[in-house]
Amino acid sequence: MTIRIDAICIGLPKPFNGAELSAIDKRPLEGKATFRSFGIEGDMVADTKHHGGIDMAVHQYPTDHYRKWYEVLGGHPLLTGPAPFGENLMVAGLREDGVLIGDRFRLGTALLEVSQPRQPCWKIEHRFGRKGMVAHILGAHNCGWYYRVVEEGEAEAGDELRKVEDGHADWSVARVFAALYDPAANPNQDELRAIAGLDRLTGKWREKARGRLKS
Repeated sequence: MTIRIDAICIGLPKPFNGAELSAIDKRPLEGKATFRSFGIEGDMVADTKHHGGIDMAVHQYPTDHYRKWYEVLGGHPLLTGPAPFGENLMVAGLREDGVLIGDRFRLGTALLEVSQPRQPCWKIEHRFGRKGMVAHILGAHNCGWYYRVVEEGEAEAGDELRKVEDGHADWSVARVFAALYDPAANPNQDELRAIAGLDRLTGKWREKARGRLKS
């Protein structure tokens, strides 16, 4: 599987909601991006409690979803600009149901590993100025995902994102997200135990599965 990167986007914290800061507003980087274990050089997070860190170093959101969002929202100017969902990688041709937890991709000289789905929060709705977007993501499973950086390196827009190793069989980003966040889903104990045992899934998500088992 080989797909080209349309843009690599970075951003710095800016005023977002009163005194609150956010780096969700990202812009394409010209030239090479350097991928470090903590993320892309020049890219920062404002809320270090819920974002960033080695397990959420790089965010990808499928550009394939933009057209559907245009229909859902009745159009929106952010959908014609860069990184409307605060994504680092703008890529077409990969979706949550076709990407496994733990899949490894070579991008330039960097090696990335899918670590978890992205849990949506209120900042998406605030950025777009539209209510109901989080609920739509929970039901449609169009959440995007994060990578950890297994091998640091460099890449630029136009480089190939090449899958080099399969992750956990049968456990796509969409399936894990649905099991733990879609209110309509009803995962059984075997499924929850399986999720808790996915060693390439981030600890926070595995712990959430264990918590569901206990309840």
